[in-house]
Amino acid sequence: MQYDLLLKLIAAHFVSDFLLQPSAWVNARNKHHFTAWQLYLHGLVTTTTVVILCGADLWFIGIILGISHIVLDGTKSYLKQSTLYFLTDQVIHFMILAACWALFTGTSWNHQVIDHLYHNPEFWLYACAILFLTGPSGILIELMTTRWRIQLSGIKGSLTSLEKAGMLIGIIERLLIFFLVIIGKYEAVGLLIAAKSLLRFNEKDRPEEKTEYLLVGTLISVALALGTGFLVSNIHLIN
Repeated sequence: MQYDLLLKLIAAHFVSDFLLQPSAWVNARNKHHFTAWQLYLHGLVTTTTVVILCGADLWFIGIILGISHIVLDGTKSYLKQSTLYFLTDQVIHFMILAACWALFTGTSWNHQVIDHLYHNPEFWLYACAILFLTGPSGILIELMTTRWRIQLSGIKGSLTSLEKAGMLIGIIERLLIFFLVIIGKYEAVGLLIAAKSLLRFNEKDRPEEKTEYLLVGTLISVALALGTGFLVSNIHLIN
């Protein structure tokens, strides 16, 4: 299979969609939508980038991708800018890109791979572990630290923080620790915990009660991630 062509198409997307699209074009598109000339110039840049990186014989793929950028980006300009819409937009771009690659190379979708993955217990083991470390573990930590959070609510300014930032930090932290344990990089786990401790517990004016509360939450989060990682690793070894 011509995976080099697929990688070139992906590179062309990154170059045209990010490196060669100034923020002024994005702002103009969000303000004027499909009447912004910058939107169509971006489509032309996308087509040109594909032709330069992939070859002149793929001009028709360049045109398809250029038109798709105009349609998708123009439609996205009517929506509120958010992480969800950004990720959805990129997924659709990559789906169109992959479809163009598959049609040009004659690559057919291998349903056997999906079927094997669907019936692979090791895949579902990792899926369950990752799902547990995102939502359920966060709720568990919240419940386990409720009494201290209530106690801290009486201290003025003790719980001021960015909305849901702590939850996101905890999820990323647990997933990182989980994957580091899976690949056996325990020293990196120590560095991660040390770095977080330096960033989170170095405020001199922070009340001691809040420091203890954050420390308890951090230790519970780390323990859940380590425990899940060790459990999955041992099950994997048994299989």
